[in-house]
Amino acid sequence: MYGHIHASALRAIARHRIADHLAQGPRTAHALAAATGLDAAALHRVLRLLATRGLFAEHGDGTFALTEAGHDLRSDTEGSQLPRILLFTDEMFRRAADGIEGTLRTGEPGFDAAYGMPFFDHLAATPDKSHVFDQAMTALTSGADEAVADACPFPESGTVVDIGGGRGGLLRQILTTHPGLNGILFDQPGTLADHLLDGDDLAGRWHTQGGDFFTTAPTGGDLYLLKNVLHDWSDDDCLRILTTVRHAMRPATRLLLVDAVLPGDGTPHPAAALDIVMLMTLKGRERTAAEFEDLLTRSGFRLLRVLPTRALSSVLEAEAV
Repeated sequence: MYGHIHASALRAIARHRIADHLAQGPRTAHALAAATGLDAAALHRVLRLLATRGLFAEHGDGTFALTEAGHDLRSDTEGSQLPRILLFTDEMFRRAADGIEGTLRTGEPGFDAAYGMPFFDHLAATPDKSHVFDQAMTALTSGADEAVADACPFPESGTVVDIGGGRGGLLRQILTTHPGLNGILFDQPGTLADHLLDGDDLAGRWHTQGGDFFTTAPTGGDLYLLKNVLHDWSDDDCLRILTTVRHAMRPATRLLLVDAVLPGDGTPHPAAALDIVMLMTLKGRERTAAEFEDLLTRSGFRLLRVLPTRALSSVLEAEAV
């Protein structure tokens, strides 16, 4: 019942970059307050609360230090959680969560009721929120990119088509790991404008293509990817996406779905929380392997296997039939 208090305290600490100020070692709340223009007594109390969550260590001399987990709050570290924190503690998600009571009655996202429009329409209308979202998605999935690139059996040559690939973090990792491959990054033009594929190391091995994956997809690829796309959408919308992708593929071409896979037997899984994020903001959901297989079968694919990774997501390998 205190969850929202911890989240609000975390957001405040993240917004004021307190972890960055502790990067060089322990400091008192008074020293931190002097460096950031904050109230020392209030800051001490908030840090003390977050120390109970393992993000900071409170010492007997009145100083606070970063724990191993707390280092992920820094803005200058690889794998920083800061963009994710700033997104998921944003008022967009707080207001959507407040609507869960109504969602239980209607099944409709609380976000739509709070803002009068769907989530992605709101992002399109608010560039600052869209930027926060894009940065958070890059941070959210960056750890999975290496895990997926390592877990999947990629061919030595050919073209990988990343459908809805965002800024291209996964495609970049794949092309870096497998120098015989080329790639196509397919997404909305606005998202592609901020892609991550530039650099001499990948020169001449990729291009971007703008479009809507509900209606079109690049043809002629040797391997297709859908990473963290289907969980954003209802079953009907997923079938539209998968059918569009299938029409672009030759028979026997492989499709790799990268998404969290919920256990079918009720075993606790971290993606259960992400499923509620989907419930309150979108009409998507996290799915079991059996639910993914049903969608794939109905859209012209055969599920071959499910590959776990070191990250939250698994890889479902399918084949066009």
